Amino acid sequence: MYRVLLAVVRFLTFVINTNSRFVGKDNLPKDRNYVLVSPHRTWFEPLYFAMGAWPKKFAFMAKKELFKNPILSYILKKCHAFPVDRDNPGPSVIKTPVKTLKNTDLSVMVFPSGSRYSEELKGGAALIAKMGKVDIIPAVYQGPLTFGGLFTKRRVTVAYGTPIDISDIKKMDKDGIAEVERRMQEAFNQLDYQVNPDFVYVPPVKKEKIDS
Repeated sequence: MYRVLLAVVRFLTFVINTNSRFVGKDNLPKDRNYVLVSPHRTWFEPLYFAMGAWPKKFAFMAKKELFKNPILSYILKKCHAFPVDRDNPGPSVIKTPVKTLKNTDLSVMVFPSGSRYSEELKGGAALIAKMGKVDIIPAVYQGPLTFGGLFTKRRVTVAYGTPIDISDIKKMDKDGIAEVERRMQEAFNQLDYQVNPDFVYVPPVKKEKIDS
């Protein structure tokens, strides 16, 4: 199903936008798994990352609320997604992707900021990569931030950076995680500048829920 849905998405995004490019695909390892990390800027950017990295397939985290719908839950699981409780994340948030990296041919896609409304990096991606003994591949998305914006034919650019080697970091304590996050942020900044030196990302304003 992953292959079929990705083919459908590839066709639809081409018809809708027709103006996308992928930079740095040679940086993606072809013979081993890795953790792909990126700032989270739009809900559909994972689709572009997956299209650019094909034939590599990914497992990824999705908020548990999406799994309440049985049909959507079935599709997500077939596409190698696993549920995460953002408010109370348990050990499975780390153990599941690490097991995936070690025991399957799937790489893992992680958004360290966790949300489109935050630019603060968290330590999950660093722990997963360290425990899975794989490299971290930085990536960025630049383009429309809404689905409707894709219809304007404004260019979509996805850029993949060189692997971030963290083998020199012996302990994933507070300082170790902070160093990995520094390297990731530096890589994101370099990729954004490479794509567009004038690029500035403005996080969307989160809508407040109104109690009825």
